[in-house]
Amino acid sequence: MNPGTSPRGLLLDAMGTLICLRTSVGTTYAALASRHGLTVEAAAIDRAFPRIYRQAPPLAFPGLGDRALEEAEIGWWTARVGEVLSAAGALAAGAAPPPNLGRELFQRFAQAELWQVYADVPGHLEAWHRRGLRLAVVSNFDSRLPGLLEALGLARWLEAVVVSSAAGAAKPDPLPYQLALTRLDLTAEQVWHVGDSPEDGAGAQAAGIRWVKVQRP
Repeated sequence: MNPGTSPRGLLLDAMGTLICLRTSVGTTYAALASRHGLTVEAAAIDRAFPRIYRQAPPLAFPGLGDRALEEAEIGWWTARVGEVLSAAGALAAGAAPPPNLGRELFQRFAQAELWQVYADVPGHLEAWHRRGLRLAVVSNFDSRLPGLLEALGLARWLEAVVVSSAAGAAKPDPLPYQLALTRLDLTAEQVWHVGDSPEDGAGAQAAGIRWVKVQRP
């Protein structure tokens, strides 16, 4: 594809590109932790969470589906909850979080009311759709994402949603991009990837796809 050639499809990142949280991770973690007898400052969680998330193993589970996949996702996030609470001083190092806290947080973040769509996104998606561009989401997320995108009113413009947990690989691995290309029946030369993170850029490059970087405030 020449640099000036328009794409036939777009692969879109989700978090930080299409959607974001209405309140911080720490706010929600601290509120639910308090119900389990833990006192922790939201700000301490917010300081710890980005580092813990960056250092975590990929949110990806090859060969799992349905209930087994969801349980693996809950287990992954429960481990992160324990690490974050330990880093924030609410748990001893290596201690497990209270029973069911990880599951409750997983279910809480599946609720659309915690999320919001960036103001410019619906207009862009509608314009791209009218131009005939085929749209798919490729995200390092889990099985909650399709439901969130539906509840937030974005699913009507999307032909596919590929999440790392179900794909069995996470960006910057090229596999999630390749799965999206297959679902759109397009080649790497026919699409651009729109995303905000270094993993977006590296993954797109690995898949032979042009990256358009999003810079959110």
